[in-house]
Amino acid sequence: MSYQNWAGNYTYGATEMIYPESIDQLQQLIQNHKKIKVLGSGHTFNSVTDTDGVFVSLRHWNRMLELNEERSTVTVEAGATYGDLCAQLSETGYALHNLASLPHITIAGAIATSTHGSGSSNVSLAAAVEGIELIDANGQLHTFNRGDEEFAGVVIHLGALGIITKLTLKVVPTYKVRQFVYENLPVSELQHNGEKIFASAYSVSLFTDWQQLRFHQVWTKSREEDGPSYEGRADFYGAVPATVPLHPLPDMHAENCTEQLGKPGMWHERLAHFKMEFTPSAGKELQSEYLMARAHMYEASLAVHELREHLAPVLFVSEVRTIAADDLWMSPFYNQPSVAFHFTWKDDWEGVERVLPLLEKALAPFHARPHWGKLFTVPAATLQQQFDQLPAFQELIHKYDPTGKFSNAYLDTYIRSHTN
Repeated sequence: MSYQNWAGNYTYGATEMIYPESIDQLQQLIQNHKKIKVLGSGHTFNSVTDTDGVFVSLRHWNRMLELNEERSTVTVEAGATYGDLCAQLSETGYALHNLASLPHITIAGAIATSTHGSGSSNVSLAAAVEGIELIDANGQLHTFNRGDEEFAGVVIHLGALGIITKLTLKVVPTYKVRQFVYENLPVSELQHNGEKIFASAYSVSLFTDWQQLRFHQVWTKSREEDGPSYEGRADFYGAVPATVPLHPLPDMHAENCTEQLGKPGMWHERLAHFKMEFTPSAGKELQSEYLMARAHMYEASLAVHELREHLAPVLFVSEVRTIAADDLWMSPFYNQPSVAFHFTWKDDWEGVERVLPLLEKALAPFHARPHWGKLFTVPAATLQQQFDQLPAFQELIHKYDPTGKFSNAYLDTYIRSHTN
């Protein structure tokens, strides 16, 4: 049997899926196989999760194990999705600080690849990790907690160190969110008001197809304690309030999007762009994302706009948002408050593959880092130069997986190899 990723653009090398029922069984599987990896929701678009050995599914390891109110943490099994956890956590009076655009992704997979939400003051999903339990290539179980010497290197592990069994995440008191959408924000507003625009709500996303010097939609998500932005505004830096619910893709119906027009709802019903019960986005699609220092948001927008004729045939929509800095070694946000340029492509890899080098060249002056789980063509040597802590991470790999049991062509090329 063959397995494909969520988008259907990649077929994995593994032909067998095993469903372990216990830690002991999982440890035994790791010891008995030369190559093994976990397949989560399959929402990566490249080969980072691939193996030519066997796949392990932790799909049924999806329980919330413990809520520690004294420490403000929740511990969850590694197979849980954000949707699974939200459903269980929402009844406790606690919440997560943020969510990605899609709640359908596994928590462990999102953290391993440094997936993020949005918000100038909000750290990535991985930066909410307080503890992580991992089985290494020898079948040994390890626990790493915030403050431990290796913790900052283990959290964003890219599947290179072992198999995660459970995670402990920071939680906050539950909160309500209102979402407002505004239309037609001039790109020129980013030049002098960019930081204010992205700080104007708890989470802000700008959408465009780059064909004009405007963002056709601005999505803002505000908490009750955020004050005026929770009530919405009549003008948003030249953009006007939407009068009906909108989908980021103008020709699609908004029924699968989270509630808009300022209708209040609980955090897990608003922070994601798409509802948990609906198939997200446009279906078959490809994705890329590049992350850079926030100071470059305006110049980078102009650079991308210059490629509009190349982008038009293959691009569905692009999203621009901000993320706070963190201290995780392999994070694209390591010591850097960042802006993310996300591209949702049509299902046309040949066309996208022609555009990516042009896009990456245009963003190179801004030292853009590609998202680990999405499509890019950045050379390994260039990518490795972007991560100062890579040598230290390579030492962790040698310690916990010296023979490459969890490795694959992607990791061998971009992570395990030493390039100049």
